[in-house]
Amino acid sequence: MAHSYILGISAFYHDSAACLLKDGEIVAAAQEERFTRKKGDASFPKHAVEYCLQVAGIRPSELAHVGFYDKPLLKFERILETYLGVAPKGFPSFRMAGPLWMKEKLFTDRDIRRGLDGYEGPILYAEHHESHAASAFFPSPFEDAAILTVDGVGEWATAAWGVGHGNDFELLKEMHWPDSLGLLYSAFTYYTGFKVNSGEYKVMGLAPYGEPKYVDVIYNELVNLREDGSFELNQQYFNYLTGLTMTNGAFDKLFEGRPRVPESKLTQREMDLARSIQVVCEEIMLRMARTVHRETGMKNLCLAGGVALNCVANGRLLREGAFDHLWIQPAAGDAGGALGVAQLIWHRYNRAPRTVTSGGGDGMKGAYLGPEFSASSAAACCVRSRNCSPKKRWSAGSTGEWSSDPARLGRAVFSAIRGAPGCRRR
Repeated sequence: MAHSYILGISAFYHDSAACLLKDGEIVAAAQEERFTRKKGDASFPKHAVEYCLQVAGIRPSELAHVGFYDKPLLKFERILETYLGVAPKGFPSFRMAGPLWMKEKLFTDRDIRRGLDGYEGPILYAEHHESHAASAFFPSPFEDAAILTVDGVGEWATAAWGVGHGNDFELLKEMHWPDSLGLLYSAFTYYTGFKVNSGEYKVMGLAPYGEPKYVDVIYNELVNLREDGSFELNQQYFNYLTGLTMTNGAFDKLFEGRPRVPESKLTQREMDLARSIQVVCEEIMLRMARTVHRETGMKNLCLAGGVALNCVANGRLLREGAFDHLWIQPAAGDAGGALGVAQLIWHRYNRAPRTVTSGGGDGMKGAYLGPEFSASSAAACCVRSRNCSPKKRWSAGSTGEWSSDPARLGRAVFSAIRGAPGCRRR
């Protein structure tokens, strides 16, 4: 009997990745940045695709289906409507983004086929938050679960929740652009001098060194937060609708200073800003989760989307939330969308059954799904490059060894929460 291979792809925004399924089982998955050494590489994941196919020992022509993790035309619709809604203010931003879309991003089908020479089958597209939800629910150890996805923005949605049963799920409600928890957090990432879509973890790590002195300002001026976790952002203080930065002069006046210059010295002000936005993020996530629990009555919750990489907020959901069990997609950001769309094709498009792993394990079988290297090959590579020595010296009291573990898919997530059944609320 011939095997069915499905390739999922995420690309052209950030964290490009590929994932290959064989009869519904994950064969391999990897991010392009692991091969190109460009953090957050957004290009077509040529090397990641080649690796996945190599592991399976197949050619592109042997793929049954190829899936893409979001719908570019819907995303372009949102971008056009946004520019038209704020015109003429957004012209500088449109002048940069428009040609890129017209030349490249509207031709995703063409680019995928070029990258998969020999593939003649269909290319299927899922909505962004569907891909996130699929990556959260299908590999989870739960037969039934609530699903919550929270990120910057997909096509129009910035957050969504729904319910999964067996081999399918349904998203029931969404929050829409421009109101976004991910973009709110990224605004503070930018303002504290870190790179958007990359340095958010630094803000989370900086938060414990500060005091929540700006929380009231955020609630009073920036965020109109409701009890159910939905909210509106006061666009008077943000610039991502019309400009090339996340915040504007009004934001500077509100917080009494200009954004920190990247790589300059951190001050107590940045620490206090980080602590404040982290407190707000946690509160919004808690309210969202409580609403999802109240509406669904589920005991289990699956999480994905870039905000689900905030392990401090995840810890509070575990300790203070209403759910008994959490399962968080290790590649919760856009890289995990490659896995999500592949599994969505397998279960929804092919109507294949889903078997929950016995013994409480999950369908990911860990996050180390990329290429692995032996100690000898790593040492040989270093010798060839002349950039490091295999006889590495360590300072007194330290230990070290060459890693032979496969490359991880996605960023690190709070591992104590990620698996089940060990992820029970205490």
